Amino acid sequence: MHHSTRVFHRLFYLFGALNILILAACAGIKNRTAEQDSITLFNGKDLSDWIVKIHHHEVGDNYGNTFRVNDGIIQVRYDQYDKFNDRFGHLYFREPFSYYHLSLEYRFVGQWRSDAPVYTLKNSGVMFHAQDPRTMPREQDWPISVEMQFLAGLGDGKPRPTGNMCSPGTDVVFQGKIDSRHCIDSSSKTYEGEQWVKAEIIVLGDSLITHIINGDTVLQYSKPQIGGGVVNGFEAAMKQDGKPLRSGYIALQSEGQEIDFRNIKLRKLK
Repeated sequence: MHHSTRVFHRLFYLFGALNILILAACAGIKNRTAEQDSITLFNGKDLSDWIVKIHHHEVGDNYGNTFRVNDGIIQVRYDQYDKFNDRFGHLYFREPFSYYHLSLEYRFVGQWRSDAPVYTLKNSGVMFHAQDPRTMPREQDWPISVEMQFLAGLGDGKPRPTGNMCSPGTDVVFQGKIDSRHCIDSSSKTYEGEQWVKAEIIVLGDSLITHIINGDTVLQYSKPQIGGGVVNGFEAAMKQDGKPLRSGYIALQSEGQEIDFRNIKLRKLK
C-alpha cells in the first residue's frame, strides 16, 4: 500500500470517528434540551405553584377548599359548600406559556352540585392562553381564554365527545373562518364512568392548536384571539376584541362537577 493511501485511510477513519463523536454530542445536547424544556407543573404534594380564582371571591381565596391535593392528585370538591352560587373556579399555574405541548389525565368522580347549571354535569376542562388571574375582578365568572373542554357520557347511550373547544371571551378560526359557536365538538368517542382519560394540547402561539385524547388527534383550529361573548364581569381594558392570543396562563376548571387531575406536564416548543 502506498504511503499516501495509508495516510488517506487513516484520515478517513479519523474523520469517521470524529463525525460519530459530533453526532453523539449533538444527540446528547438534544436530549438534555428536551429534558430542560420539560416541566412537571404539579409536584404531587401541594398547590404552591398554583393560583386560585373563584367567581364572587378575590384571587387567592380557595373558597371551601375547592382545590385540594390527595394521594398525588389535584381534587375538585364541594363538600364544604353551603350552596354553589355560580362559584365557577379556576386553578392557574403560576406562569404563562406560548409554544408548548401540555399533557394531563382527568377523571370525573363523586358528586355533581345539583344547584349548579345543568350543563356542568360531568363537565370540566383546562383553560389556556388565559388572562392573568390577578387581572380578574371578584365578579368575573370565567377568564378570557380558550378551553379544552372535558365531558363524560351521561349513561343514556347518546354521544358526548370530550376534548372539545370552548371560547369564553375569545374566537378561533375553524375550517378556514372564524367560528361563532361557543363550543366546537371534537371527533372523540364518548367516555363513560370514572375512567382516567389522557388529554393533550399542542399550542403554537397564535397559530395552530391541536387537541389529543388518549393518543388520537380529535380537533384542530387556529388563530385564537380575543372576541366573542360568554365571559362577564371583566375589566373593559382586558377585552380587546381581535387581539391575537399568543400566550397566557393554564388553568384547571371547577364548575360544579367533582373531578380529579394528575400527571400534569408541559414541554416547551420552539
